[in-house]
Amino acid sequence: MTTIDEKHNASVPAGRFARMARLGSLATGVAGGMIAEGARQLAQGNRPKVSDLLLTPANAKRVADELARLRGAAMKVGQLLSMDAGDMLPPELTEILSRLRSDAKPMPLSQLAKVLDENWGKGWNARFQQFSFQPLAAASIGQVHSAHTKDGRHLALKIQYPGVRESISSDVDNVATLLRLSGLIPKGVDYKHLLEEAKQQLHQEADYLQEAAHMRHYQTLLADSPEFTLAAVHDDFTTVNILAMTHIGGVPIESLVNAPQEERDRVVSLLMGLLFREIFSFRLVQTDPNFANYRYDRDTQQLILLDFGATREYPAYIAEGYQQVMQGAVQQDRAMMDAGAAQIGFFQEYIKPEQREAVLDLFVQACEPLRWQGAYDFGTSNLPSRIRDAGMALSMEQDYWHTPPADALFLHRKLGGLYLLAAKLRAQVDVGGLFAQYAL
Repeated sequence: MTTIDEKHNASVPAGRFARMARLGSLATGVAGGMIAEGARQLAQGNRPKVSDLLLTPANAKRVADELARLRGAAMKVGQLLSMDAGDMLPPELTEILSRLRSDAKPMPLSQLAKVLDENWGKGWNARFQQFSFQPLAAASIGQVHSAHTKDGRHLALKIQYPGVRESISSDVDNVATLLRLSGLIPKGVDYKHLLEEAKQQLHQEADYLQEAAHMRHYQTLLADSPEFTLAAVHDDFTTVNILAMTHIGGVPIESLVNAPQEERDRVVSLLMGLLFREIFSFRLVQTDPNFANYRYDRDTQQLILLDFGATREYPAYIAEGYQQVMQGAVQQDRAMMDAGAAQIGFFQEYIKPEQREAVLDLFVQACEPLRWQGAYDFGTSNLPSRIRDAGMALSMEQDYWHTPPADALFLHRKLGGLYLLAAKLRAQVDVGGLFAQYAL
């Protein structure tokens, strides 16, 4: 068995009070940093604004580092803010919070052993020929280990950090309060319903038995699509805290950056087509855009789909609303787009006409690949930056702080992640052709 060097790992605060204490020390550290920076500025003859003192790189780093240490919901809130509210947050904070998408440290061996004993019982190691204590990956909810059973199975084991599930609600509330009081979230942002949705989503992600059910369901849904493959669930090692799956190899999806153009185009086309199928046929979407959720088997040319914790059901009215928005964008029919956006829930009674038009303008930009005749070249497009700038203009210049429905935010995260992957792989994709079969 391989072991890990514990000095590079960090124990996860498991108790509710321990986690609250960590957040309290973070608030104290931020305040101390403000005082120190204020004194330095005054000594130089400057009269700094409070917001300038809050948003120093040191303070933003404190926030990101502590959320990474807490992991779980605390880290997830930082990830969501960096991706969903990036247009509304100061760029200094957005940049540093974005580190949280890949900056989790594994838990130490002693804590890992305790989790395994509690879930599998003492003497669990007798069932394994080999167990790698060095994780293959560490994220916000848990970490993944490789193991070989004595009956010849090679497993990938997703093991949840202790205390994560029990602390979700309090962590989300505490982090939101901290960010609000610190001034790191603009006062006009309506985020309360999003936080409730985040809690619900995180509880689902932390339920590995439910994730196992989603994996089985997707295997059924994609049974007619041999271009995709999913790991099989192993029930005898799966608990609410441990998800046991067949270990699947392959290479990271982003490693295809130097693959032949045809291969890159095919991979992104498959993922774009799958998203449309999820929205309009399955009405079930794996909403996590992390590149690590995809691998590629060069030998079989299959796309490997991983991590179904963030799988979300979509009601018919949301799916139909997006059909109208996308079809309206293709046909340049703003009335159809307006009707679809209203059905999804983008417009409230007090919205101004110019704000409504700005929202539709943003949709027009986001749907540019659908309107394109033939293959859209993501590698030469500046679409992601244009969408970001339009979102910034909507929130800052139009003073439009209405937070869209959570269903929309999670879907936009996924689509935005696919756009970024397509740009990274310099893919050329006939997005309009993929959508055409779902057009009204």
